[in-house]
Amino acid sequence: MSKQIIHTAKAPAAVGPYSQAVQAPTGKMIFLSGQIGLVPSTGEMVSDKFEDQVKQAFSNMQAVIEAAGGSLENIIKLNLFLTDLGQFGIVNALMAERLPQPFPARSTVGVSSLPKGAQFEIEAIIVV
Repeated sequence: MSKQIIHTAKAPAAVGPYSQAVQAPTGKMIFLSGQIGLVPSTGEMVSDKFEDQVKQAFSNMQAVIEAAGGSLENIIKLNLFLTDLGQFGIVNALMAERLPQPFPARSTVGVSSLPKGAQFEIEAIIVV
């Protein structure tokens, strides 16, 4: 897949592992529902540690992407939801480790709560 990265100096530069905008190639758009840090085999939260929940949510998202016939490089847009924006740096570091460049576009939102007491949720749009 060849996605085109859009960047302009007339808007703020990215402050993490994401792009200002991404032009999707021709293909099938797939909208993934949000994933939290649930262990698939048990349906229980992986742990109460924020980093563990982020890693598990990314693994869950990757499993859905692969089931749709894609890979992490097919991500065009991510939406992140955190109950504590003070943990934003952890998410950035883990994203930079797991996602291939060029990075997708991304939004991050602070929320008061998430399902099952999760501290983090991620949703994606992919093109395959």
